[in-house]
Amino acid sequence: MKVIISCAVTGSVHTPSMSPYLPVTAEEIAADAIKAAEAGASIIHLHARNPITGEPDQTPSAFVPILEAIGQRSSSVINITTGGAATMSVDERVQPIKVFGPELASLNMGSMNFGLFPMLHRFEHLQHAWEAPYLAGSKDRVFKNTFADIEHILTIGAQNGTRFEFECYDIGHLYTLAHFVDAKRIEEPFFVQGVFGILGGIGAHIDDVLTMRRTAERLFGDALVWSMLGAGRHQLEVATLSLLLGGHVRVGLEDSLWLKRGVQAKSSADQVLQIRTVIEILGHQVATPQEAREILKLRQRRAA
Repeated sequence: MKVIISCAVTGSVHTPSMSPYLPVTAEEIAADAIKAAEAGASIIHLHARNPITGEPDQTPSAFVPILEAIGQRSSSVINITTGGAATMSVDERVQPIKVFGPELASLNMGSMNFGLFPMLHRFEHLQHAWEAPYLAGSKDRVFKNTFADIEHILTIGAQNGTRFEFECYDIGHLYTLAHFVDAKRIEEPFFVQGVFGILGGIGAHIDDVLTMRRTAERLFGDALVWSMLGAGRHQLEVATLSLLLGGHVRVGLEDSLWLKRGVQAKSSADQVLQIRTVIEILGHQVATPQEAREILKLRQRRAA
């Protein structure tokens, strides 16, 4: 089996004070992405940040140097977020795919509570003024992606030839995806990323994983391309479960800052190499970027 490794290198969950290894500047994000690709990641999932404060930044200009650097040095599939951060409007979040028309973009399949506030108690010293209110504010914040929002993002993707990684944080998100499939707004294959262990979404227990997987298989059948990620300490176990169930995997510092208990990963590439070892022990092969494009029926990447 050819296994697609997706790697999410920075995201909007963690703040700079949580790890000295979290990439913040465009140069750091691009460098981490390229290292991850060299380690075996065929898909690079991208967010951008303010280079001074580390705040999530969804302006197209913030992505330009990242895309240019990766485009010059890697053939990896570029997957640009439409999730951005929960503090942003859908119009802000969709701007990069509207401008760049990437071959792949992420799409969260519903509105949800997205609780980051427990991390306040794990990190005593936060260096930037925005970090504490950003984390604390998630206690009374909803990540908004209504049916209308999803339809809007799908429309922009269709105009640009962009396909989607459908991020599903709970069972209801799978049924929302099925609604848009039934409405013929999405063509197969359906690249579903099951997300486990986020406070507000489904848990990371094996029963949760199996329920999500069975539901996805029942709804989408042979058109399903299944991948999974586990948040925080669940990353390696959930990725390994995905492999045992015949699926693909996602790792990276967006999802977890850790390599193992008490040891922070020094790069997303460290996590890619870790799961690559598991893939190869199980007798599978890591998919190349071109093989990932063929599995997902993506068009070739445009210049940045």
